[in-house]
Order: sequence, then structure tokens, then C-alpha cells
Amino acid sequence: MRSEIAIDLGALRRNAATLRRVLGGSELWAVVKADGYGHGALDCAGAALAGGAAVLCVATVAEALELRQAFPDPRIVVLGPTDAGEVRSVREGRLELVATSEDVPEGVPVHLKLDTGMGRWGLSELPSPAREVVAVMTHLATADTDLAFARAQVERFREATDTLGLPRHAANSAATLRLPEARLDAARCGIALYGLSPFGTDPAADGLEPVLRWTSELARTLLLRPGESTGYGRRFVADRDTWIGIVPVGYADGFRRDLSGTEVLVAGERRRVVGTVSMDAVSVELDRELPAGTPVTIVGDGLTLEEHARVAGTITYELACRIDCSPTRAHRVVREAA
Repeated sequence: MRSEIAIDLGALRRNAATLRRVLGGSELWAVVKADGYGHGALDCAGAALAGGAAVLCVATVAEALELRQAFPDPRIVVLGPTDAGEVRSVREGRLELVATSEDVPEGVPVHLKLDTGMGRWGLSELPSPAREVVAVMTHLATADTDLAFARAQVERFREATDTLGLPRHAANSAATLRLPEARLDAARCGIALYGLSPFGTDPAADGLEPVLRWTSELARTLLLRPGESTGYGRRFVADRDTWIGIVPVGYADGFRRDLSGTEVLVAGERRRVVGTVSMDAVSVELDRELPAGTPVTIVGDGLTLEEHARVAGTITYELACRIDCSPTRAHRVVREAA
């Protein structure tokens, strides 16, 4: 076994319940774009709906149509931009679109998006809603880093939409957890559903449970004598007798090159990744000789994706989306337990 990716749908349902409690009377809309942030869109969408999510959200029409085949009934909102050539598929799939210009397609439920500070897609001012408009929305830029700016965005959005009488949604995961005034009628939650912190901290602090567990094993161990090295570029050279474990996971699996220096669990003990991360393998510094087949935990058992993200200087979103769960690289297991 090169590695195993275990997806705990029970944890996802519990995360959905936690977010619903935080939201009070506001609806939870589950964001399952990018293959459910790398966790598997179909499995996670089903678990989110079972956990009380009212709507599914994706980035593209193609993602939405795949979901529609599996889930004929729930509302599905395409958050990203679409082109005129996709409108027919949108109608046939009974999808909802986000409009970022005054060109609103006919016969399709539309969410008008007001740009209140994200500076990407969105209207600078809201037009008079046409009959196709079912909601208005905005996108918060700094709910995870700058609550003052996020509050200013929410205030502008409220002022622009107070008289419309339409459902409103603005909050992402961070705003759901930290900014009560952003919760409005619904919140679009992605990263928190998967038990990952939008703040890069311990998700348990917000009552969230990681959904993904990533494990492997030692393929072999070797003893480096002083002056001997492991991996490309000789980035790790032993200064004393040093046992090294080789784990058959690399950047082709989503374990990035800049994760050298992070820690994994070998036989339940934290051990440092050393040298260059290659396409199919990493080296781990051991304190003793261990047999091939010794368990290695990359994510799980208290070792969080947030820790790896800090070492790589990135965010959990990127790491999760890059883990390769395809059967040619990993064995994927889905657990349905409550």
C-alpha cells in the first residue's frame, strides 16, 4: 500500500450539525466545489445534506451537473462565472446561477452578486431585481483575517439590500464562526464542513472534526553513516549514525516539496521529514531501526493539516485540494459511521 485516504462522513455530518447550531435560524449551504475540497464531492454532498444542509454550492456548471445526476432534488448553486453556451445545460439541470453583471439569463434562478470589497466578480451596484432573481449575495474578503473590513462589507451589503425583500447570503466558514451579523438568511460553508479551520488553527477550538485521514507505512529503513545523505540534492547529510525511513508518498500524491521539515507520526511518534521531497517518496529521520510496514500517519491522530500548511507557508484549502485520491496513487476508504 502506498497510502490510504480515509474519509469520515460521520465527522462531516457532525461538523454540519455544529455549523447549524452556530447559525441558529440561518440555513447552511454546503460548498462542495473542487471535488469537495479534495474529499470527494458526491460522498460529501450526501453527508452534508444528511447533516441538514439546505443547498449545495459548486464553482462550475460541470461540477453541478455531476451532482445533479446523483441528487435529483436539492437546490444546486453555481458560484463561478458561466457563459451563454452553458445556459441550456443549466436549465435542463435545474441549476441556479450567480449573476455578476446586469445580463441576467431568462428562465434560470439567479443570485445577484454585489461586490462589496472582494474586488473580483460582482456588481458595483444592484439593479432592480428581475423575476428570475431568487437571492442576493456578496463575498467576504477578510473574515478570517480582518473582521473590521468584513464588518464594513456586511454593512454595505445590508444597506444595499434591506429594501429588496429577497433572501441574502454573505457568510463563509470564517464569518459563520466569528461574525454573527454576516449570517443573514444563509451561510455558504466549505472548509469548516471538512473539519478544517479557516483560521489555520486547531479546528477542535471551534468544535470541528477533521474528515480526512491520510496514512502510509515505511517502505524500508536504512542507516546513514556520517557524511552520507538521502534524497535529491543531498539536502540532508548525516552528521552521525542516523536511521532513515522511506515513506512511499511524494509531491505527485499531494505531499508538497516545501513540506520538508514537517512532522509525521511513525509508530505513533512524531518524526521529522528531512531532505528533498521527491515525486514518489519522502525521507523521515528515525531514532532507531524500524521494520518495513511500520505505520505512518500523515494527517490524523492529532496531526493536523493546519500544521503542515504552516510549514509550507500556505493554507489548508490548497493542501486538501492537492491530495491525490485516485486509485492509481492511493487507496480511498469512505466511512459511513455516525
